[in-house]
Amino acid sequence: MDVKKNGEVSFWYADIGGVPGYRAPLPGNIEVDVCIVGAGFTGLWTAYYLKEAEPGISIAIVEKEFAGFGASGRNGGWCSGEFGWSREKYLSSGTREGIIEWERQLRSTVEEVQRVTEKEGIDCDFLMTDCLTFAQSPAQMERLREGYDEAMSWQVPTTRLELIDGPEAASRIRVANAQGALVRHNVARVQPAKLVRGLAEVVERKGVKIYEQTAVTGIEKGRVTTTRGTVKAKRIVRATEGFTHGIPGNERQWIPMNSAIVVTEPVPDEIWREIGWDGSQLLADASHAYCYAQRTRGNRIAMGGRGVPYRFGSKTDDRGQTQPETIEKLKAILYRMLPQTKALKLDHAWCGVLGVPRDWCATAGLDPQTGIGWAGGYVGLGVSTSNFSGQTLADLVLDRKTERTDLPWVNRQPRKWEVEPFRWLGVHGMYRLYHMADRNEAASGGKTTSRLAKLANRLTGR
Repeated sequence: MDVKKNGEVSFWYADIGGVPGYRAPLPGNIEVDVCIVGAGFTGLWTAYYLKEAEPGISIAIVEKEFAGFGASGRNGGWCSGEFGWSREKYLSSGTREGIIEWERQLRSTVEEVQRVTEKEGIDCDFLMTDCLTFAQSPAQMERLREGYDEAMSWQVPTTRLELIDGPEAASRIRVANAQGALVRHNVARVQPAKLVRGLAEVVERKGVKIYEQTAVTGIEKGRVTTTRGTVKAKRIVRATEGFTHGIPGNERQWIPMNSAIVVTEPVPDEIWREIGWDGSQLLADASHAYCYAQRTRGNRIAMGGRGVPYRFGSKTDDRGQTQPETIEKLKAILYRMLPQTKALKLDHAWCGVLGVPRDWCATAGLDPQTGIGWAGGYVGLGVSTSNFSGQTLADLVLDRKTERTDLPWVNRQPRKWEVEPFRWLGVHGMYRLYHMADRNEAASGGKTTSRLAKLANRLTGR
C-alpha cells in the first residue's frame, strides 16, 4: 500500500492542522425550540437559516463525534448545484414544471454558499470554476451526449452545460484518449473541512449550542434521547444522512454507501504543464464506476471513487481508514486518466459514507404530526444540496409556505431497503456489473455501452 496516511478522518483535516478537539457534550436534560441531530452540512445550514429568520429561536445540535466528522468533512469538495437524480422518478410526487423549478433553485445554491462564506468570513478555498466530465471512449461520449440531450429536454439553460469535442477537451486538461467532455459551468471547488468547521463557528456565534460526544439513542415526538441526557423540543431535525441507519427505527431508511479518496503529494510545475490543468476545474469521467477529482489549493490532486461500496449490516469505517485494494483501484484510475502522474506519490487516503435511499433520489420533509423533519439521500451531491436542505427545513420548521416547500422532493417517502443479506447482495451485484461493463467496453474498443450497466441499474432501481 503506497500511501503515507490512511484514515485519520480525511486529508482535509490534516490540511488544517489535524483532527479537531471536541466541544463539550450535552450537560444533561434540556429544553429548546429546535433540536438538530447531526452537526454536518445539513444540520448546520438548517441552524444557520433558522437563526437568520428568527434570531431569538433556541437551537441545540447534538453530535456523536465532532462537527464535520462525517461526509461533510471527507467529500471531494464539489459544490456543484447539480441535479443528479432521476427527473422521471420525481414525476410521481410532482409536475414537470415543479421539477424544472427545483433544478433552477438548486443551481442557485453555489452562489448562495459563496454569498454566505463571504458575508460570514468563512475561508474555505471557495473558487468558482467549471466541471469537466471526460469521455475516454466512443461509448462514454455517447452517454455524455445522451445526458446532455436529456438535460436540454428538461429546459436546463444552455449557459449551464456545454458539450465539447476531443481536441477542445484535451486543450483544457490532457486526459488520455479524450473523446470529448461535458462541461458544467458555475460550479465551485471548496475545502470541505474548512467550510463545515467555519459554518459551525458561525452558528455558535449566533447562539446555537453544539453538543459533541453525544450519541443519540432515540428520536420521538418532542424528545431526543442521548447517552448524555434528553432534549425536549417542539421541532426535531434528523440530519444524519449516511449515519441514519444507526438511529433505532431507521435501519433500512437509507444505506451508508462508501466512497474513498486519495491525495497526491504536491504536484511539480513541470507535471502540471504536461497535464495542462492550468485552472482549478473539477474533473470526472463517464465510466460506469465513475470518479471525481479536484486540483487543491495546495496544488495536489484529490481523486475519488467507489471502493468497497457497502459493508454488510450497514457497518461504517473506522475514522476514515480504507482498504489497500481500494487505494490501488483509485491509483489505477488516476493513472488511466492522467498517465503523466505515474511518478507521483500518494500522501493520504480515506473513505466515508453517503446516504442512499432505495430509489436513489434525495428528499427533505417534516411530519406535522410528530414535528420531526429530515433531509438527505444526496447520493454524493451533498455539498450544495445540503445548503438547499437547510433553507427548505428552516421554512418547514417555522411553518412557512415558500417557493421551496412545495417542490417535488418535499415529504417524498421512498420504500425501505431490503433486509440483509439481500441489500448487500444487490449493491455488490450492481457494482460488480458496473466494473464488468467497464472492462467489457475497454476490451471491445469502447464502441458501444455494455448492457451489463443497464442490468445493474434495474437490479437496484438506480
